[in-house]
Amino acid sequence: MAVGQILIDGNWQDVDEDLKKTRGRFLRMDSLFRHWIRADGSSPFTPESGRYHLYVSLACPWAHRTLIYRALKKLQEVISVSVVDPFMGERSWHFGDCEGCTPDHLYQAKNLYEIYLKSDAQYSGYVTVPVLWDKHTQQIVNNESSEIIRMLNTEFNTLTAVQTDFYPPHLRDTIDTINSRVYNDVNNGVYKTGFARTQEAYEEAFDVLFSALDWLEEILSRQRYLCGEQLSEADIRLFPTLVRFDAVYVGHFKCNRKRLVDYPNLWNYTRDIYQIPEIGDTVNLQHIKEHYYRSHAQINPSLIVPKGPDIDFDAPHERNTFA
Repeated sequence: MAVGQILIDGNWQDVDEDLKKTRGRFLRMDSLFRHWIRADGSSPFTPESGRYHLYVSLACPWAHRTLIYRALKKLQEVISVSVVDPFMGERSWHFGDCEGCTPDHLYQAKNLYEIYLKSDAQYSGYVTVPVLWDKHTQQIVNNESSEIIRMLNTEFNTLTAVQTDFYPPHLRDTIDTINSRVYNDVNNGVYKTGFARTQEAYEEAFDVLFSALDWLEEILSRQRYLCGEQLSEADIRLFPTLVRFDAVYVGHFKCNRKRLVDYPNLWNYTRDIYQIPEIGDTVNLQHIKEHYYRSHAQINPSLIVPKGPDIDFDAPHERNTFA
């Protein structure tokens, strides 16, 4: 049974489940465009205002982190954005006309795969967001979110007044250690749980996920952020998963041992970060719910999008001081 389609040499082909799982375990494929923008001139991709464009989904947690960085670093006037429709069909993302969506501002493409093929007519791989596009050379610079956010963090500093470093040298070892577990067990862990195809694979991923959430809860009992009192890359990589947790992962992905609101520290931490105006403005729960419940027919065959739950990220929290 096919689970979607993949571009192979410019043509769509069905993907067999065995390409995406091992004994029922979900496997995430690596991103293939891995160029870097460098301010020091060591790359042909140099930071220039108006040169680059982001293709994103407001529903996708991986794309979400790039929007957070763009907002925190005040790069809205430097890097333009197009937003795809929340519904992702067999052939991945398309441009719609729903609230919060935009057209493809550059080429008026109907589907994101057209952008991939414009960059490489023989592209073979998945069509994913985010995409960082170079308008000058008309090609994809990078489609790996963890690398895009590093570029946004430092390589555009001459084009913005915000010099905050979310990956400072003195915290890098700590951030990298936390990122490794958060990526494997939480960011990707919810997908390993939700897309598992055997009971064994589901329970294995479920236990790993909640062990990691317990670990994070304990860290946040002692300090405001994951690396201390400073908001860092580790927090920005975790937040998109947490803000989606109760709305979609608890029910849709069967991550239901606990809700986020059942973790006092994680819940307060999520609200604390959400209430940073630049970050809260990037959250669109309607797009999030529409995407997950309508795009995964193998999990939700009825395609009904639930009305709830009611989640108040603006509620007061207690994250200001620690003993």
